[in-house]
Amino acid sequence: MKQKSLLLFIVLLTMQLLPAQENIQPVKVSASRYNPAKVRLSGKITDAKTGEALTGAYVYFTDDKLGTSSDINGFYSLSNIPPGHHVVEVSFTGYSTLVEHIEIAADMQKDFTLSPVIVENQGVIVTGVSGATSIRKAPVPVTAIKKSTLLQQPASNIIDALSHVPGVSQVSTGPTISKPVIRGLGANRVVTVNDGIRQEGQQWGDEHGIEIDELSVHKVEVLKGPASLMYGSDALAGVVNFITNTPVPDGTVRGSLLSNFQSVNNLFANNINLAGNKSGFNWNSYFSHKTAGDYTNKYDGRVLNSRFNEKNFGGYLGLNKGWGYSHLIVSGFDQHIGLIEGDRDDATGRFLLNAGTILERVATESDLSSRSMFIPNQRVQHYKLVSDNNFALGRSRLKLNLGFQQNLRKEFGNPEDPAEQELYFDLKTINYNVQWQLPEMKQWHTTVGVNGMQQQNLNKGAEVLIPEYTLFDAGLFVYTQRFYKKATLSGGIRFDNRAVNSKPFFEGTEEKFSAFTRHFSNVSGSIGLSVEAAENVSFKANIARGFRAPTLAELASNGTHEGTNRYEYGDQQLKSETSFQLDAGLDLDYEHFSLGVSVFYNSIQDFIFYRKLESVAGGDSLVQVDGEDIRAFIFNQQNAQLGGLEFSVDIHPHPIHWLHFENNFSFVRGRFTSAIDGSENLPLIPAPRWNSELRADVKKAGKKWRNFYARLEADKTFGQDRFFSGYDTETETPGYLLLNAGVGADFINAKKKTLFSLHFGLLNIGNTAWQSHLSRLKYTAENAVTGRTGVFNPGRNFSVKLNVPLEFRLK
Repeated sequence: MKQKSLLLFIVLLTMQLLPAQENIQPVKVSASRYNPAKVRLSGKITDAKTGEALTGAYVYFTDDKLGTSSDINGFYSLSNIPPGHHVVEVSFTGYSTLVEHIEIAADMQKDFTLSPVIVENQGVIVTGVSGATSIRKAPVPVTAIKKSTLLQQPASNIIDALSHVPGVSQVSTGPTISKPVIRGLGANRVVTVNDGIRQEGQQWGDEHGIEIDELSVHKVEVLKGPASLMYGSDALAGVVNFITNTPVPDGTVRGSLLSNFQSVNNLFANNINLAGNKSGFNWNSYFSHKTAGDYTNKYDGRVLNSRFNEKNFGGYLGLNKGWGYSHLIVSGFDQHIGLIEGDRDDATGRFLLNAGTILERVATESDLSSRSMFIPNQRVQHYKLVSDNNFALGRSRLKLNLGFQQNLRKEFGNPEDPAEQELYFDLKTINYNVQWQLPEMKQWHTTVGVNGMQQQNLNKGAEVLIPEYTLFDAGLFVYTQRFYKKATLSGGIRFDNRAVNSKPFFEGTEEKFSAFTRHFSNVSGSIGLSVEAAENVSFKANIARGFRAPTLAELASNGTHEGTNRYEYGDQQLKSETSFQLDAGLDLDYEHFSLGVSVFYNSIQDFIFYRKLESVAGGDSLVQVDGEDIRAFIFNQQNAQLGGLEFSVDIHPHPIHWLHFENNFSFVRGRFTSAIDGSENLPLIPAPRWNSELRADVKKAGKKWRNFYARLEADKTFGQDRFFSGYDTETETPGYLLLNAGVGADFINAKKKTLFSLHFGLLNIGNTAWQSHLSRLKYTAENAVTGRTGVFNPGRNFSVKLNVPLEFRLK
């Protein structure tokens, strides 16, 4: 396989040297020399149909982190632009985003026209590429979700909100612990990026969520497919990129006050955000607070200990000039969450507190209405400091990104000593990323780079689940893009090496963890083509090889912890997973009809999974921990194959363009190449899902409001009867239908400035009792009174969001 990857690399370099047959014609202004301090872009932004000036339209250069807004006459002006190739994004609420590739060598003028939105299939993305590019030019499926969309979607966490994207699901353990699953692959196979840094916590645990404050997220990008070329190990399934800090126009201070209430758990959430820019010196700051009680559903009533409390802060200081930019980013995440055990009283069916201990008792109404944390619970703190730099060096650019993260995860599980930290992980990570974007050569845009990380994990708790370890990895890559008039060719190759050193550990005189050292190296690569055959038709195809090194938990686990129902054993001999994936997609976008189809096939060698461990006498292997028998699991490997599709269609009939009938369907089939204990199905594969939404979007609703919307949604998840039944690991999950609705608008003043936005949402209108196949609460204890196993997902939920924008001019 390494020889094939080397051949791919040679082909790409050879193609780069060949003369172009059909070149893209960028907007260009010639100049005898560059003068970075004085390069400026200006022009006017208007409605494509009426010619009306658009006030407040946003012009943004993603790679340079520069942006500005149009004035009351539609004019804009942006200075301090480094010379060279740029991707400019022009957006305005209610209109389709416009994306253009342009060359800027000196001051220039360019006008933009925007069309009222039909389907938003444009936008700039940075996920999986070395520099910003448009979604239509990316060879892999990418979805961008803006804050305006997130505001319309009630959710208890950011992954919950993203699970409405076709092909994206979530493994959850209650309302706050949620991990993304892309096309049937989750855990460490999905890389999470936040403000340019790969997020590193204890993400190997199913009961470990991501440490990101969704109230402060400005934009999310979801890449579906292997992205090991840019991110190295773990991006086998794809990437979820969260963007928080976006500079505001020069001479302004902008911000917002955001509040959210949800009835299902009496959630109160508040966020304040302020950002400013004065002559290139820019900054941003935010603070969020969320608190919630126990959620309710039809079968369980209030679900004991599903409460949580969260405080977060962050921001950046930066300087943007003609030479580029330099930003210092800081953030702090502090989450305290209860862990749901689901044990019930045999006589009454009510939830039990401190089950299996001398303090066991039936939970009272006072307990269920409290917001205090019961045992077991977690406290997760994540601190991050990032230096993000981009320097213009003539016709080339140098990107330098350095980050430090500290993740503190404490788990409390002793009701007789609630302050005892049974598990306490202290993970420190240093991230580095250096990229050199070479000068353009014959319409080829090439980047070489090196990135990786160094980690150290310490155990400070009373118990030890995984050994202390150090990790260092580095990856060298080459990525190139060739822009043709109607096509974009992209691809590259990467080599990675990871070294893991695990420390020994003794419990008394018994060795629980032996010392070992493992090295993992791999070659990954991809080549893809995006073709814009016509203004309304585009086609994508991509071939990629990805990989994932096993985690320390998979290599060396020996223990259990609160929030799981298993005792885990690792295997030091596990190999890296490698994948070979084919992707193809077709998009049709007409005035009254839009259609998108994306299909994929993924072959994974040495797929890592956990299964129940059998005892020598047959049946489950049990390990006694603190007087309680816990089922034992062990990590195994087997070759696997996945395939599936995502399909979407949007009908917006003439002449009622404001009415949309949107439908999407996602399906993934995962299986082992050889059956395991009689089952060929992969674990944790989401069920097929169909979503239909009837939606009204009215851009100009009246003199007092605009951007009015009303939506009615039917979310149908089919039954999952293709589950991993080996060793009784999973069970069948019945299907369910959830009805949701929403309505909202922006309220404006006489000057057409938004005073505030209101968003009302109603989830699960019928109060359906449902269990997701990927919910770990599905496997908690049986209720002896009702005969139902596990805890059910949230019931009917009313949500209201109030967003108040703030803006001031700086003198």
